[in-house]
Amino acid sequence: MKVKIKKKGKKKNYNLITSWADVTLDKWIKLIEAQTGTKTKEARETIAAMSDIPKSLIDEMALKDVAILMSKLSELQAEKNTELKKIIEIEGQQYAFHPNLDELSLGEYADIETFIKAGLEKKMPEIMAVLFRPITEKEKDVYAIAAYDGKIAIRAEKMKQMSAEQVQSALVFFWRFVINLSQILPSFLVERTQEIAKDWEMKTSQKNGDGSE
Repeated sequence: MKVKIKKKGKKKNYNLITSWADVTLDKWIKLIEAQTGTKTKEARETIAAMSDIPKSLIDEMALKDVAILMSKLSELQAEKNTELKKIIEIEGQQYAFHPNLDELSLGEYADIETFIKAGLEKKMPEIMAVLFRPITEKEKDVYAIAAYDGKIAIRAEKMKQMSAEQVQSALVFFWRFVINLSQILPSFLVERTQEIAKDWEMKTSQKNGDGSE
């Protein structure tokens, strides 16, 4: 999407994202971090992350123009695709979502629990690195993934290239599994997941206009 900005009598075109699918996990984490600051900082960081407009120029924009851009970005997020994409490709390598969460090992589950305790917002790349692993075998829609060995540092860095849209849908899918698991394995992860899931559903409903009077 092109945005025209006038400065010193001259107009110049800048690029703004056209879909929430254009937002990487790395950018999304920065946006979440920006929300802990002032509203002006949040607006500046959001527009900077979602466009190629220099921050110095964003600071010179009229408030009404900033409001228009922020509104448009909110619309794009509300229109995101919530369907889980089980196979993704990063740097020519295919990764797939865990094919059967019922067979999730205690080690995998424990690591995810540790990451959530450390802070979901900061540890999303690590969580994705546990849930998404290299495909070792594939036949049509059936696939197998590499065994989990806990060595995810490099893969977590690559997961930052995932789209925020893919991450959100993967988290929702995983949270639903954990909530169902809560009947047999109470833990911090279950309790925290229930809190996050409720909060997530509430925010989604508000963005979609559900529950309004």
